[in-house]
Amino acid sequence: MRIIDAHVHLWDVDGVPIPWFRDDLGLPRRATPETLADAGRGSGVSAAVAVQAADSVAEAAWLTGIAEKDPLVRRAVLQYVPTPGPPLESTAAMLGPSVAGIRAAVPQFAADLSDVAGLDALAAALGDSGHVLELLLRPGQLPGAAALAHRHPGTAIVVCHLGLAVASPDQDWLRDLRAFAAEANAHAKISGLVHPARPPGEFRGMLAAAVDAFGAHRLLHGSDWPMSTRTLSYAEVQGRVADALPAVSSADAEALWAGTAARLYRL
Repeated sequence: MRIIDAHVHLWDVDGVPIPWFRDDLGLPRRATPETLADAGRGSGVSAAVAVQAADSVAEAAWLTGIAEKDPLVRRAVLQYVPTPGPPLESTAAMLGPSVAGIRAAVPQFAADLSDVAGLDALAAALGDSGHVLELLLRPGQLPGAAALAHRHPGTAIVVCHLGLAVASPDQDWLRDLRAFAAEANAHAKISGLVHPARPPGEFRGMLAAAVDAFGAHRLLHGSDWPMSTRTLSYAEVQGRVADALPAVSSADAEALWAGTAARLYRL
């Protein structure tokens, strides 16, 4: 079965600085297509989508250049800086053929996302151009994501890390995830969720809830490499996801592991 990794990060902090990077984070200074290929060797991954790790124009240009030429990392998702005015136009101007969408990383904003400048304009523009809007948010913002998806039914919206990441699932998260999934254009990545401290039963329950809410055809697999390598290898992350997934049909499995990413990111 083919696999498309819908969520990796690339950087070279000595060539293109990443403001948040620190050596004590336990991350490599270089995360390149070559080191990704080495990490994923034997995993069956045929393509990957690189999500911009910071938000500079220089980094976006570097990442886009990779996606234009690399045989493995074939699409980029650029980061949106939520400020009014020119940044929206400059972001939209970078939507070349190797750019599949834009991510708004907004966990520090209001629960209803009402203070994220330009978000509705960005969602509308991406829908018109056939690109994806990704959201990195905290669990309490899932209702805001659902409302955004409802206002822009023609835009494919993808929530990273099931809107949860390393937090523990609770009934509020489950209710709000289901409300987001009720919008036909809502999708979510099974990414950034695997870590040794999470009990296997909890992880299985999360994935079962996600498959029940979205159906496998609106879920995507992402390794979150190299962030995930602080605790687990690439193969271990992929194996834990495979072990925790509920039983699905072969067609649903193909969608979750590759087909949905191929469709959304035009691979």
